[in-house]
Amino acid sequence: MRLHSLHISAFGPFAAPQVVDFDALSSAGLFLLHGPTGAGKTSVLDAVCFALYGAVPGARQSPGATLRSDHAADAQLTEIRLELTVAGRRLEITRQPAQPRPKKRGTGYVTEKAQSGLREYDPQAGAWKALSRSHQEIGEEISQLVGMSREQFCQVVLLPQGDFARFLRADAEARGKLLGRLFDTRRFAAVEERLAELRRAAEQQVRAGDERLLTLAHRMAEAAGRAAAEWPLPDAQPGDPGLAESVLEWAAIARSGARERLDIASGAVQAAESRQAAARLALDAERELARLQQRYADTQRRAGELAARRPEYEQVRARLDRARKAERVAPALSLREQAEGAHGAASNGRERSRAQLPSALHDAGAEQLSALGRTLRQELGGLEAACRDERRSAEITADLAALEREARGDDELIQESAGWLSGWDTERSRLQDRIEAAREAGTLAEQLAGQLEPARGRLEAARERDRLESGAATAEDALRAARERASAAHESWLGLRERRLLGIAAELAAGLRDGEPCTVCGATAHPSPAQAGAGHVDRTAEEEAYARHTRAEEARAEEERRLAGVREAVAVARGEAGTATVAELAGLTGRLQQEYNEAHTVAAGTHAAREALDRAEREHARRVAAQQQAELRASGRTSRRETLEGERGALEKDLTRARGDAGSVAEHAALLERRVRLLEAAVDAVRAVETTAQQLKEADDRLADAAFRAGFDTPQAAAAELLPEDGHRRLQHQADAWQAEEAAVADRLAEEDAARAAELPQANPDTARAAFDRAERSVRESGSALDAARERGSALARLSRQAAEELRSLGPRREEYDRVARLAGLTAGTSTDNERRMRLESYVLAARLEQVAAAATVRLQRMSSGRYTLVHSDARAGGRSRSGLGLHVVDAWTGRERDTATLSGGETFFASLALALGLADVVTDEAGGIRLDTLFIDEGFGSLDEQTLDEVLDVLDSLRERDRSVGIVSHVADLRRRIPAQLEVIKNRAGSIVSQQGARD
Repeated sequence: MRLHSLHISAFGPFAAPQVVDFDALSSAGLFLLHGPTGAGKTSVLDAVCFALYGAVPGARQSPGATLRSDHAADAQLTEIRLELTVAGRRLEITRQPAQPRPKKRGTGYVTEKAQSGLREYDPQAGAWKALSRSHQEIGEEISQLVGMSREQFCQVVLLPQGDFARFLRADAEARGKLLGRLFDTRRFAAVEERLAELRRAAEQQVRAGDERLLTLAHRMAEAAGRAAAEWPLPDAQPGDPGLAESVLEWAAIARSGARERLDIASGAVQAAESRQAAARLALDAERELARLQQRYADTQRRAGELAARRPEYEQVRARLDRARKAERVAPALSLREQAEGAHGAASNGRERSRAQLPSALHDAGAEQLSALGRTLRQELGGLEAACRDERRSAEITADLAALEREARGDDELIQESAGWLSGWDTERSRLQDRIEAAREAGTLAEQLAGQLEPARGRLEAARERDRLESGAATAEDALRAARERASAAHESWLGLRERRLLGIAAELAAGLRDGEPCTVCGATAHPSPAQAGAGHVDRTAEEEAYARHTRAEEARAEEERRLAGVREAVAVARGEAGTATVAELAGLTGRLQQEYNEAHTVAAGTHAAREALDRAEREHARRVAAQQQAELRASGRTSRRETLEGERGALEKDLTRARGDAGSVAEHAALLERRVRLLEAAVDAVRAVETTAQQLKEADDRLADAAFRAGFDTPQAAAAELLPEDGHRRLQHQADAWQAEEAAVADRLAEEDAARAAELPQANPDTARAAFDRAERSVRESGSALDAARERGSALARLSRQAAEELRSLGPRREEYDRVARLAGLTAGTSTDNERRMRLESYVLAARLEQVAAAATVRLQRMSSGRYTLVHSDARAGGRSRSGLGLHVVDAWTGRERDTATLSGGETFFASLALALGLADVVTDEAGGIRLDTLFIDEGFGSLDEQTLDEVLDVLDSLRERDRSVGIVSHVADLRRRIPAQLEVIKNRAGSIVSQQGARD
């Protein structure tokens, strides 16, 4: 993969568009990326990573961070465009992150969605060809072509030296996490986890099987009942060896005892059933004797009662005979009562009709009353035309009243409209003045808004200025303290170094062994080796002092950088805020804000004022039209009123004669109608009385004849003997009941078995019942015992079969658990078969680490002049630490292997650089041999002396043999002299810019 060019716009510290020509820089093979602190050196690398993967390196991808430059203008879009060659294809990637932009209409901002584009150069056509605009498709295409994830790219191409320095000193766990991300060993960790899950699942199945077996054993104990006390259940837990055999042995003993108890219960049931049959026969015989004796006694009692009631029976028979004779007279009695009722009703109706007639007509006959009614009806017919005229006169009166109401309403409308229209010119002028004032306020608000925003900016700058000036004093104090600590740490280190050199003979003598040559003089005999004196300083103490000195120097440098940043920020804030105080700027801003609010409030009423004027103009037009319509209606009402009044006067002349003494013609007609109805009703009442009187006389004659033929002296005597229907039914029922009782008693007296039973001793069924109940209770108890014994035996047999089936199914699961558990323990490093306690993932990572150490050693030996070699160690770690990921350094000067944490600062740098380059080679091979033609190394060169720096640069320059270009990111001044091809990042208030020099044009 080779980078050609990078276009940056409104990204990070870069406000204006910037172009980086990597082709020109790469022509030298080694180029320098430098600039002051905070200028944006690392942002160039972030832009490359963002173009490829749509995100910056993880360490700088903080929550809430924005990629857009704060210096960029609103109209300038944030955009990264990278041109590169990968896998033989020349591509162009364009990325625009999600970012705010000004609204096209109105004020405010909207969020522009993120956009991506991928193009490929077609050499045959000599033009670019668009491939995709999808984020997902572009990401998949780039990841496939580069062959690395974003984490691998940031670790292999950008070479963060701080991370590899930590990698050298890290423990096995931290080292494994980094290697796992780079080499993607998640599949091996997934195998470990999968085997662990299988082991847990198999263990759960075995334990569940044991628990089910124990559950069946407890259920068998419940089924065995009291027998379980004689053979107690084995005390076992899930997972105990021999659990299944103990349960099955106990179940066999329980089944045998249950069969014995079943035989005993069966014999007891047969004996109880024989006793129950004998008791039932005795009880039935005793009950039959008691029944016959009771039946004979009841028959004798009923015969006596029947003889005592015979006189009453004879009386009932006689009363029924008289009632039957009187029933032949009943029809005539009914007709006479009906005729009498009709005559009385007709007489009452005649009296009511006479009461409503004048007294002169009380004695008039039917013909006279009928003639008078015909006369009144003829008079009523002559009033129909007059009624129609009277209704028309009422309608005319109603119309005239409606015309009068309309006239009053129109007069009020005309007066109201005239009053409103008289003030129209004044109201229109007032509304127009209101609109004009709102327009002027809107113009003033725009002017104040343009003044308000700069005033706010100056106020914030003044506050920031005051805060930073206070922070500058604090930073100066912190810098003085850091300088004092650095000086003290430096003096302490130099003192310990001098003391160690004075006692170096004792330190060298500690490594002497008899028979082995001395590293100083070569002698193999050591008669009097030097001894360490009091206060001797060893290498560890010196290195600790040097580490403290290094940390103090770094802290001092950090404080200097922080103070410089604070001072620069103070200068920027002073330039923006000027000399005015915060209080003065706050007062100015408040006054502008108040004036803006007042003008904005007035301007906001523009729309309301326009609507008010529109409503007033519509109301003016409506009132003018309404006034004109009212005047037209008034002229039409005058002629209509004159016509109606003339018609009503002509009708009133005829209606006066037709009304008579009544208030109206309708009242006169209603009075005549009521008199006609009274006369007709009186005629009908008189004729009804005459008809019913004749019918009553005929009914009296028929009733007297019927009573004589039935044998009664008078009709009244026949009526007295009549019985109501329910009374007749009651007497007949009494007579029938006495006859039926007499027949039943005669039949019972003829029964011979009851008479013979009465001669025997009195029966006692209660004693026989008690004996039968005892026998029946014995049968139930023995039957329940038999059923319980059968159920116990069936339950034990069923549960024993289930236990045997469970044992057969549990065998394969137990074998599977043993096999999976051994394999899971082996891959997890917990098995005794795994001597080094190395997990499967660690085993794979150890092989990769061994390859990385071998690749790194090739460059480390050159950087250290053949002194150091990196070796991988798979020694077993103590405690719960991961094994197989140890990393040591072999010092050729001493011939000993030691931990990488003992390297000095400069040694740690070039060792980590060699490790990073070696890792880049291994990861490249792992990715399928993808060529990495452009690498970046970020910082760390300031810790090297001049000779080591030359050796490191020679190693980096040797990468050109593989046609690679290396970019060094550093602000070390000596590198500017050694490396002619440079990319400088220059910062200023308007945003950083880039400048290239020393490379081919």
